[in-house]
Amino acid sequence: MKNYQQPFNVRFWTFAVTAHIAVIAASNYLIQIPIEFGGHYTTWAAFSFPILYLLSDLTVRLQGWNLAKWVVLMSMLPALLLSYVFGMVFEHGEFQNWDALLSFDSFVARIALASLIAYVLGQLLDIKVFEKLRRKGSWWVAPTGSSLLGNAVDTTVFFTVAFYASSDPTMGEHWVEIGIIDYLTKIAFTLVVYIPIYGFLVRSLSAKLAAKGE
Repeated sequence: MKNYQQPFNVRFWTFAVTAHIAVIAASNYLIQIPIEFGGHYTTWAAFSFPILYLLSDLTVRLQGWNLAKWVVLMSMLPALLLSYVFGMVFEHGEFQNWDALLSFDSFVARIALASLIAYVLGQLLDIKVFEKLRRKGSWWVAPTGSSLLGNAVDTTVFFTVAFYASSDPTMGEHWVEIGIIDYLTKIAFTLVVYIPIYGFLVRSLSAKLAAKGE
């Protein structure tokens, strides 16, 4: 699979930053809603957060690792603010009304802060590993390897910072279990859904660029 790295594109950069912020904010809302599979807990965020790795890996392949890093750095503070707003207004997945923003909630603030730290560390690691692997082996090696490592770091940091000794009874008691199941769910989702979608998108985009003679 060929690499078609293009010159800096403002529309692509704007889309990437906006998408990162939206996925982070949505995931920080969904992380507050636990779900149970066969007696084991995870959260709906396990299905939304891997989208960030799809976005970052496509950015590295099409626009280069340097731009991919800037997308992460430009997304992190708006995502932190929006995550806190979403978390306050929709705490525990239920609408609290806009007056909730007038008070401070340490539970929501911890989730937002944990998300920021985990996002930056996980995404920068993903970008670095993907850049190292993308010219080695088959096309699936880079996105698979970078996602496995990035998600491992992201999940560990996030659940430790957000839920260790948490004031929320469910998350405070089950955060280790939820974190492990969350990681395994992310990896299963990545292998079954993300990697095939990534391959399809890269082939489609590469074919279009090649047809244009770029």
